[in-house]
Amino acid sequence: MFNSKIIGLGHYVPNNIVTNDDLSKVMDTSDQWIQERTGIKERRWVKSGDGQSTFTMGLEAAKTAISNSGMKNEDIDLIVFATLSPDYYFPGPGVQVQEALGINTVAAIDIRAQCSGFVYSISVADQFIKTGMYKNVLVIGSELQSRGIDKSTRGRSISVIFGDGAGAAVLTREEDPSKGILSTHIHSEGKHALELATEAPGMGTRWVTDIIKDNDPEDFSYRPYMNGQFVFKHAVRRFSEVINEGLYKNNLEVGDIDMLIPHQANLRISQFIQKKFGLADSQVYNNIEKYGNTTAASIPIALSEAHEKGMIKTGDTVVLAAFGSGFTWGSIIIKW
Repeated sequence: MFNSKIIGLGHYVPNNIVTNDDLSKVMDTSDQWIQERTGIKERRWVKSGDGQSTFTMGLEAAKTAISNSGMKNEDIDLIVFATLSPDYYFPGPGVQVQEALGINTVAAIDIRAQCSGFVYSISVADQFIKTGMYKNVLVIGSELQSRGIDKSTRGRSISVIFGDGAGAAVLTREEDPSKGILSTHIHSEGKHALELATEAPGMGTRWVTDIIKDNDPEDFSYRPYMNGQFVFKHAVRRFSEVINEGLYKNNLEVGDIDMLIPHQANLRISQFIQKKFGLADSQVYNNIEKYGNTTAASIPIALSEAHEKGMIKTGDTVVLAAFGSGFTWGSIIIKW
């Protein structure tokens, strides 16, 4: 069996910056209110009419990752695309990327694990490479969330948090078992599914025709809902558990962590985890203040940025960790 390793990274965010002060003009909020609760100062939202979508942003991130890997498009054997905001209800965006890159008939898998989507996708890619079925895998996390949120005061607990963007990674074989992705750990707990969810439209709840027929202005089943305090409580517990699980699996200690990149859900969650593990600021990478919560894109964007800035070096122990809707959570331990 092989290990897998990341050999190329890339990210893309829209040019349109939306600050907290911008939001205060359309809803009852303030820069202080948002920063105190989330740590977010601004986020990127796609502008209407500019032609950008989950697919196009993911494609741009993928092109950069492939270029940085030194590979060609045709070297990719498998595409794994994580998102909760696809361009179409179906098909998923993986096949759109396959067509746009001109990669002939390779498999394309779409992952629906929300904020844990990139961790889940890396785990899938890692297993395909370990078994020898595929050699080079393109993993993408991309989200366009700004078009699906309520930008009024009623929806501010959600709308101030989420942003748009994409990140990507190219993985290939690593024959040295002490290098690359050492282990991945993924979990779920479906009994809490509706604590962070968008219920409609859906085949099992309310379909599009029902929403149009009722035309109920008070129906927000198709808007994201989050039980904030409940999610926070579970997030900090599961983050801690799954990071420790990965360290234990590889006989590592907290002091061995050179870089922790947590899903950018809320700066307060990241700070809680950092304090609990006793990590210095230089050992944790956060960029939520610039981009907000970009869901499946948050870890690859942060990983790409940290690597680009020279904060991740050969031989470093890098830990990725995520928690999100489902509930789903996971971690990845990498020897860079």
